[in-house]
Amino acid sequence: MDPHLLRTFVSVARCGSFSDAAHELGFTPAAVSEHIASLEADLRTSLLTRRPVMLTSAGARLLEHAGPLLLRLDAARADIERLSGSGAARLVAGASPLAMTPRIAAALDRVRQAHPAAKASLRILGRREIPAAVASGTLDLGLVDGPATPADALPLPEVGPLTAVTVAEAPLVVALPTGHPLARRLGLRLADLADAHWLDAPDAAMPLEQLRAVSRTDGFRASLTYEGTDVRGLLALTAAGHGLALLPHPATKGTPGIVTSP
Repeated sequence: MDPHLLRTFVSVARCGSFSDAAHELGFTPAAVSEHIASLEADLRTSLLTRRPVMLTSAGARLLEHAGPLLLRLDAARADIERLSGSGAARLVAGASPLAMTPRIAAALDRVRQAHPAAKASLRILGRREIPAAVASGTLDLGLVDGPATPADALPLPEVGPLTAVTVAEAPLVVALPTGHPLARRLGLRLADLADAHWLDAPDAAMPLEQLRAVSRTDGFRASLTYEGTDVRGLLALTAAGHGLALLPHPATKGTPGIVTSP
């Protein structure tokens, strides 16, 4: 399968429109239609219905394969470019919000001082974006956070030949508003909080789906969804009583209106 045709197919499937995909890719709608027809001829099956644009069962199955295939191609290109040493020295780092700690900031500063000619940049991204961005070469390194134990390391998606190293650990705490009935507890059992009001902030706190998984319950329902990466904004909502959040203890320090419990 021609990867150029495969990229066009993924764009059409994502956009749900030939014309929108053409605009995204910088092609004409006719060229996009020709790409899809060529891919269908290669695979000898229909991948998309035209009016409306929808995936066939074969198209849906191909889409499951297409993302990892294209990512591995990007990863291979990035790997070879790094080995060839082409281009100016650079450091493009990505971090999830809770992974961007003062210790990491200090480490980046030491790198910058040791290599003043290198162009350095930092991007704050969602947890799920970072491994793929490292594999494809968009990022040189990525920092992700998540709940882990000595017996159950932080899982990473299979997106390419990545090396993972633990760089920091911190205890998890429940952030509660100062007037909460449980605010004076010295410790809390996570399973006992399954029926509490929670903030759903998948990129700024521990995702609720993970809390349900580790507690083996269908609780932890959201009272408010927070679609952002600003941890201070999230804690302001907790302080105002909108819901609880599970965070690393260092991320909660110095926040007014908040108490924490292990």
